[in-house]
Amino acid sequence: MNGSVNHPDGPRARRAVILVVAGLLAGCGGAGAAPQILGTVGSSVGGGDRAAATAAPAPEFGSADGQSNGNAVLDAARPELLIIKTGNLELQVEAVDTAVEAAAARITALGGYVSGSEQVGEGEDVSATITCRIPAEAWDQALEQLRGLALKVVSERTGTEDVTGQVVDLRARITNLQATEKALQAIMTQATKISDVLAVQSELTTVRGQIEEATAQRQHLEQQAAYSTLTVRFSLQPEPAVVASQKKFDPGNEVDQASARLVEVLQGLATAGIWFGIVWLPILIVVGILALIVVFVVRRRVGAEEPGAPGAGPLPPLPPLPPAEPAAPATGG
Repeated sequence: MNGSVNHPDGPRARRAVILVVAGLLAGCGGAGAAPQILGTVGSSVGGGDRAAATAAPAPEFGSADGQSNGNAVLDAARPELLIIKTGNLELQVEAVDTAVEAAAARITALGGYVSGSEQVGEGEDVSATITCRIPAEAWDQALEQLRGLALKVVSERTGTEDVTGQVVDLRARITNLQATEKALQAIMTQATKISDVLAVQSELTTVRGQIEEATAQRQHLEQQAAYSTLTVRFSLQPEPAVVASQKKFDPGNEVDQASARLVEVLQGLATAGIWFGIVWLPILIVVGILALIVVFVVRRRVGAEEPGAPGAGPLPPLPPLPPAEPAAPATGG
């Protein structure tokens, strides 16, 4: 009978041991301690604990003097500070197209480039917007040169974001993950059981994904800090009110508009006359004829009912007259 017993928690215990071993190897800074600890793969967790008790602690990412308290100490005067700069600039220029070309040429001369552009409107309402990526060290010089293209600087807004701490944390995380990856690779070369190989391979895949994610974040922040983003809007300077009013008044244009309005009124009257003659006049004639017939019939009926009219019945007898009063006798003077 075999002395080993298959416990349901065996794979979980082996995976925990693998993680402990990988962490210990990464902390020791190399694979030199690997032969001493590799024997714990596939054994109980207690063996891993004994190995952990003999392993040296992993060095921390510390400050410049080698003494670490868990946080990176940054000096504001150091050149490796990573600052993301952004800004918006609105300029009034004499000619929009010329100003856009000149701005692109100046940004290119400073080592930057135009990453996007947009132009809207036409005539006096035309405006253009460009997005520039400028090297961080040439930021102030680029602002000064772009201001020189303007007749008037309408607005200027700039902002900064310090991402040095984020980049330092990401670099430390990547370093630790790479050490863990090397330790897992060393364990993979010594593993003999299929279950151990599969467990180590799963951990290697997870660690590699974390390394790639942290590396992408670090590179993005570094690129944003290396090339600042500036959005510039160009527009024409508005003309004085007197000049604009003079340009708005055009006698010839007013005559043309008045003539067009007169033609529209006459056309409306002609259209109304045509509709009246073709549609409404016949309707009114028919309605008038019907009204005359109705009036004629009503009058005839009323006349037939009046006394003495032909066809009427006998007249009623007149009442008797009252008797005449006797005349008063005349008196002499």
